[in-house]
Amino acid sequence: MSNEDTTPITERQVELRRRIGRPVLQHTSVPYFHPEAIEMGENWLVPSRPGPPPPYSAHQQQQQPAHHEIERRRMGRTTRYLCITFFLTIGILTYTLFRMSVVSNQKLQLSAITRKSAPHQWEQFPLLDRYYGGLRKLLPRGENIPEYPGALADEDLVVENHTPRELLSHRHGDAVHSAPFNPYPDYTSRDHLSEYPPVTECLADFGLNKTIPAVHAYDGVPSGLPDAIMGSSKILGLRDDVCFDRFGRYGPYGLGYGLRSGGSGAGLHGDRDGIEDVWAKEGQFNFQGIRWAELQERCLKDNVHRFKSDEERAGLRERSLGNAVSRASSQSQEPGKSSKSLPRTAFLVRTWSTYTYTQEDVFFLRALIAELSLGSGGEYTVHILVHVRDDNLPIWASDEVYQRVLRNSLPEEFWGLGILWSERQMGLIYGGLDESFFRGLPVHGVYRSSFMPVQWFAHQHPEYDHFWHWEMDARYTGHYYHLLDRVTKWAREQPRKGLWERSSRFYVPSVHGSWEDFKQMVRVHTEMDGHGPNHVWDAVKDNSQHSPDPNPPQYEKPIWGPEKPPSDDPSTNSEFDALPPTSHDRDQYTWGVGEEPDLITFNPLFDPSGTTWLLADDVTGYDKTNPPPRRAAIVTVSRLSRRLLDTMHVETSVGRHTMATEMWPASCALHHGYKAVYVPHPVYIDRRWLPQYLAAIFNGGRNGASGGARTSVFGDRQHNFNGTTWYYNAEFAGRLYRRWLGLKVAGKGGEEQELLGEEGRLCLPGMLLHPIKDVRLAIEGNMGNVDGE
Repeated sequence: MSNEDTTPITERQVELRRRIGRPVLQHTSVPYFHPEAIEMGENWLVPSRPGPPPPYSAHQQQQQPAHHEIERRRMGRTTRYLCITFFLTIGILTYTLFRMSVVSNQKLQLSAITRKSAPHQWEQFPLLDRYYGGLRKLLPRGENIPEYPGALADEDLVVENHTPRELLSHRHGDAVHSAPFNPYPDYTSRDHLSEYPPVTECLADFGLNKTIPAVHAYDGVPSGLPDAIMGSSKILGLRDDVCFDRFGRYGPYGLGYGLRSGGSGAGLHGDRDGIEDVWAKEGQFNFQGIRWAELQERCLKDNVHRFKSDEERAGLRERSLGNAVSRASSQSQEPGKSSKSLPRTAFLVRTWSTYTYTQEDVFFLRALIAELSLGSGGEYTVHILVHVRDDNLPIWASDEVYQRVLRNSLPEEFWGLGILWSERQMGLIYGGLDESFFRGLPVHGVYRSSFMPVQWFAHQHPEYDHFWHWEMDARYTGHYYHLLDRVTKWAREQPRKGLWERSSRFYVPSVHGSWEDFKQMVRVHTEMDGHGPNHVWDAVKDNSQHSPDPNPPQYEKPIWGPEKPPSDDPSTNSEFDALPPTSHDRDQYTWGVGEEPDLITFNPLFDPSGTTWLLADDVTGYDKTNPPPRRAAIVTVSRLSRRLLDTMHVETSVGRHTMATEMWPASCALHHGYKAVYVPHPVYIDRRWLPQYLAAIFNGGRNGASGGARTSVFGDRQHNFNGTTWYYNAEFAGRLYRRWLGLKVAGKGGEEQELLGEEGRLCLPGMLLHPIKDVRLAIEGNMGNVDGE
């Protein structure tokens, strides 16, 4: 049933509806009052219709909001809620992302410390084993089949554990005996006396009239001992047919006998078979109360007639404790004696005032003095160059402070050998240098300018002709005089032609062949305009048919005479600049033969430009927009001539020039045309590298050299040196040296293995090792003071 009201609509209501714009319709059962109808006194109902809700009266509007107002407020609330939700979401998301970035960064930093990086290619090569052969498996060098890189490097000849089965039958069951190793000339021979004055033997203990025992060596080498992968003993004249054990090497200096006998109390355990040979003739030397400075000075005074006279010695300042630094006055030549005099050489050992000396360090210093100074009749004089790290100590102004610091810096037996210096002192001497704080380091600091005190020492000591610069962590398992004598003689005979080019490359005998083959290879690389064999046909190609090479090889101009910086300061031109006597093409490898080298290094003299080496751009006082030509040698162990050090001194003090420590001597020699030689000494490696791959890595720079390009081994790729015996980060050097001393390393070696094993203690040929740091031996009464694993 319909609910509609059927009451008829009057004309007035029709007129009213027409006025308000409403259609005339029947009103429904849901009425509402129209405001205008109320004002007209009409109290009738207007029927509802589909559409918006009917309006309210004024009174009703005050009592209840209109429908559209309710909708507006509802939409406002909804908008506010949406905005709040939106901004809260953005805030939470931002905080979450920030938190995730912080956590991720922390995890990356933690992983960089704890997570092992991906292994390098060389770490995948198998380790070699026969470096650790012992005295009971010695073979003559000629009968030895090296584990590497000789014939046994072929896979079909390698057996389990890298031990060649065919060599096991050569095992020695009988005890072997060592013999004295004498590298000195026969000072009493007729030939020597006809050319040089006689030598007065330098006694080491005047009270007992006894000499220090000689270094002992064993004939032969352990079976399977690997050959050096880089460098060669044979071309240098170093003996490789003998090996040294720890007692033959350091037994003369206190290893192997107790404190009561004047020894060190170290080396009393492990394999000791046959060690009595070391003291069979002279007996065990008592080192208690010894003063090495006094022995050096007396030795020089007894042999001063052998050396060049120097009238300038009278003005030298006595700065060493005990007035014992060798500055003996020259004496006139005796009638009838030879007039040929020898040069004098200072041997400088670098250390610092707070250095803690171990017993092994004492052995090292004793060996240097005994073998270089006393054994040679004063040809060398050992000084210890001590860096005083406290710049507030006025060592240059107070003798009392100087002597006190010197006493506190050295063991008592070495008092009198020390020379102090500080960085502040170098700043006073070499003032006026531009301070760039390259990599946050001061220009006068030890890291950037280690040769400043050496320059100053040479300036203060005109009695010396040559200066060996030796680091405290460098060792040689053979005899020091033998090493330096043979190295110097070989360098002296090297011709100048191609010398810089040869010195910029590692010599790998198993790849390069003989030294003569290596020389010719370097000559070809240089004379082919840097293009190499792969570009030999480039000249006959039709350039119209071939696009230009985007990375053409650079021409390697042979170095012939001085290579001056582009903006060279004439005030620093040395009067000693070496000018070639003829052109490069006309020279027949004669210039430089017999000439004393101004610089001898044990690593290649590489070109740092273009490499990733961190200090390549550390040049001070030069035009950096057009930098000077440079060369560098990593590991600063080297010999420098007086001429080179005087020139470096003038360049620094007058020209305000200097460079990073490793660059400065070589670059200065390059600028002034001096003779610089890299000596290819034997370098060993701990893994079975492919020789061709090794040669490509270590000579991976420009045109087959070791430097001059980003692919150089010096810089980001220096991790390849970790398994070698000579570099600043060569880890193998320390491991091998400790095993040689009878210590356990990584669970291998040590007393138990020597006594229970088949081979006994290690025996090594002469090896240069660096770095060797903080070696602690078991001392009598102090067994805890020993290297662990």
